[in-house]
Amino acid sequence: MSESCWDYPRPPRLEPARRRVRILDPEGRLLADVDPAEGRAWRVLETSHPPTYYVAPDALVPGAVRPGQGSSWCEWKGQASYVDLLGADGRVLRPRAAWTYPRPTPGYEALTGALAFYPSGVRCLLDDEEVQAQEGDFYGGWISSEVTGPFKGAPGTLGW
Repeated sequence: MSESCWDYPRPPRLEPARRRVRILDPEGRLLADVDPAEGRAWRVLETSHPPTYYVAPDALVPGAVRPGQGSSWCEWKGQASYVDLLGADGRVLRPRAAWTYPRPTPGYEALTGALAFYPSGVRCLLDDEEVQAQEGDFYGGWISSEVTGPFKGAPGTLGW
């Protein structure tokens, strides 16, 4: 089944993930493996962006992340904070590898504490399909065979 990101709504829609979500660190360690029946993974669909996937904090391997530097603001979901990805030995593998909403705005409460990883810094799979990172990394979208663009985020597309 194919869907166009141009059919996604604005403001964005939050829905449960329909596919198995797996995230592996750059060293190949499995960080999260969430079956859709568990209800611990979500996707956010917004016009012109590939879906952004979030996993519940308890779906992540203990000790895989720590608070990172900085924050950002989403007009829909509120204040985000970043997390650094740690290796099994505790060293930072990737600063600001994911973000989270500690107190999301109304309508996005399911995302409280959930983590959205940038697929450019980790290996992300939907079922057995490895996703591609959204160009520009700003939105953290996961490009899979089920979604078509063009996608916002690449140089020259921010004014769309």
